[in-house]
Amino acid sequence: MPELLEIKDLNAWYGESHILHGVNLTVSEGEVVTLLGRNGAGRTTTLKSILGMVDKRSGSITVGGKQVIDQPTHKIARLGMLGYCPEERGIFARLNVDENLALPPKLGDDGMSMDEIYAMFPNLAERRRSMGMQLSGGEQQMLAMARVLRTGARLLLLDEITEGLAPVIVQALGDTIRQMKDRGLTIVLVEQNFHFAAPLADRHYIIEHGQVAEVIQSHEAETKKERINQFLSV
Repeated sequence: MPELLEIKDLNAWYGESHILHGVNLTVSEGEVVTLLGRNGAGRTTTLKSILGMVDKRSGSITVGGKQVIDQPTHKIARLGMLGYCPEERGIFARLNVDENLALPPKLGDDGMSMDEIYAMFPNLAERRRSMGMQLSGGEQQMLAMARVLRTGARLLLLDEITEGLAPVIVQALGDTIRQMKDRGLTIVLVEQNFHFAAPLADRHYIIEHGQVAEVIQSHEAETKKERINQFLSV
């Protein structure tokens, strides 16, 4: 499959703090790829660098064959290819579920209809008239992901979607990612929960101190589990 995302020698800064030190990774169309690592390793900064949401960056980032390293965030968004689900979710607390889902702009032709969204997220269908502030943490996460799916973006950047959620909700999110992959979507998933990520991903990039410390293919995950635990342990 063609590469939808290619990052070469990516460096990134917040102010004077040099966070990423030469990150290299590729994601082909239709793949699910995870960025594993401890807090502060540079995983979220990698996502934000793709979107131009850092103070300074250098290297090369191509999205769908288009170079974006020198583009501001609003121009990257207008490519119509990227959807971002931040760790803080960013839903509108005083709008109901229907209203939250009606807000995202249409980026591509493959945006999911409201009926498709509610078929994928039955919990949201039951709460469609509830305000964002009234939703549980798991329902808020589902809503944040559903809003991205409404846009028609082809490459989804998902940041710590399982953080602090009950196991039953985590399992439901895993089922959702499988459905998203079945629809041909491409996903970059920042995650600490390897048990959650292992059966979903085609490839794992372990980020350590702002660099790619190791690349592990899905078929290697079981045999390299001890090695992975060394990187993820506190």
